[in-house]
Amino acid sequence: MSGQSRRSAPWMIAAALVAAALVAGATTAASGDATSNDPTAAGAPDPTLSVSLAYEFLDARVDEFCDDDGHCLPRSYEGGFFTDLPTWDFTPSFVYDDALVVIAYTARGLPADLRRAQAVGDTLLFVQEEDPIGDGRVRTSYEPHGIRQGRVEITGPGTFTGNQAWTGMALARLFHATGEQKYLDGALRIAEWIQANTADMARAPFGYTGGQLEDGTSLLWKSTEHNSDIAGFFTQLAQLTGDTVWADRASVAADFVAAMQSADGHVDTGTQLDGATINTRPVPLDAQTWSALATGDPRYGAAVDWTLANLIATDGQYQGPSISDVDVSKVWFEGSGHLALALKLRDGAGDADRAEALLDSIRLGQRDAANGDGKGIVATSTDGLDSGFGDLYYASLHTGATAWYLLAAAGDNPFALPAD
Repeated sequence: MSGQSRRSAPWMIAAALVAAALVAGATTAASGDATSNDPTAAGAPDPTLSVSLAYEFLDARVDEFCDDDGHCLPRSYEGGFFTDLPTWDFTPSFVYDDALVVIAYTARGLPADLRRAQAVGDTLLFVQEEDPIGDGRVRTSYEPHGIRQGRVEITGPGTFTGNQAWTGMALARLFHATGEQKYLDGALRIAEWIQANTADMARAPFGYTGGQLEDGTSLLWKSTEHNSDIAGFFTQLAQLTGDTVWADRASVAADFVAAMQSADGHVDTGTQLDGATINTRPVPLDAQTWSALATGDPRYGAAVDWTLANLIATDGQYQGPSISDVDVSKVWFEGSGHLALALKLRDGAGDADRAEALLDSIRLGQRDAANGDGKGIVATSTDGLDSGFGDLYYASLHTGATAWYLLAAAGDNPFALPAD
């Protein structure tokens, strides 16, 4: 629908701070300080080593903010724009990013991975239980410093539907991986909140609305992105519980996504404020890739092809998708991850090579990008990528981009439970 339909961008929460920083003359580092085992080596980095280093990045972020009870939340962004000034250290943890971290850990599944995945998952249950409303919801973001002190400090109080679904998918993954009932119970509480507060069977195309603002105001627009999330999440619940009502509800969300596909194959962003009129601009990447990943429907192969023809950016040595058709001057590495995964899973002619080229470019960014550390993945190839939804993205280390890279490298679809 708009910038409000995005989940990982911290810009609305930090708007006042950003404005102050800009007035004060905030600038982002122009030169890279990334390190690697051999930063002068020619050619693409080694894929196996790259994956290992990316997990080391997540390990350090998860371990940084933990309390005595083992609750941990990793900060989402670090470096460059977010830490350049002594007065500017943006530390909030976005639940969308946290969900991706959990799922990426379950994808590799080493004992230490599952321990950290559960530490983050238990924290998501903790903030759910301690929410001031206490009706099963989680919020957009939390302050990790508060978690380390054993308390919940909400930094993003909005309750956007996509955040709920991603948190639910992380908890569903943990139940699948561990068999611990608390994770399924938490996922079901979130799902019931989504159904009770966002289901819209009155205004066609039917589907799920955007959620609620802090004051309880309902967001009546519908997002393709959110409905893709719900389609995947509710399908997982149907599989885990055996309750067909979740499959029926997943079909409502999937039907909304199908209604957003245009004649040339691309998928529109959702509806306008009225919840009925299709919003045709901008055209975002994740509406294309997530539609394919969340539903498994081959019709969205056309959306992937549209992406390859219209959203690919070249920025120096980096090539990959942008966030939307508004600005294709820079690479959005998070999007490179889910586009690579969509290509891998489609597995058509040339798709494997295209996916590997995207992953190679991410690895180059891991090694060489400004503000990198040689381990994590920065959000964008260079600063100032315009999403088209009223916010900018920066070349700062990002847990979400790193987790998407790991999922793509493993061929693990976060919208689906692993095969038993």
